[in-house]
Amino acid sequence: MSRRCQITGKTSNTANKVSHSHRRTKRAQKANIVRKRLFIPSQNRWVALKLSTAAMRSIAKMGVEEFLKKSGVTL
Repeated sequence: MSRRCQITGKTSNTANKVSHSHRRTKRAQKANIVRKRLFIPSQNRWVALKLSTAAMRSIAKMGVEEFLKKSGVTL
């Protein structure tokens, strides 16, 4: 299971871990991905998606269908 948002495409980021002595080593900042079921009223069905929490907040503000239309995703 890849940690990738199915709508926004958000994935992990590469960053530096800085120790007390200020040495830098590479580390991954993983995206906050949650499996969520959404109801699509126009299609009258439930859809299970892996979403980032940022996408979930946007869906709460705009609504499912408007956010999917804005992001260019068709189900």
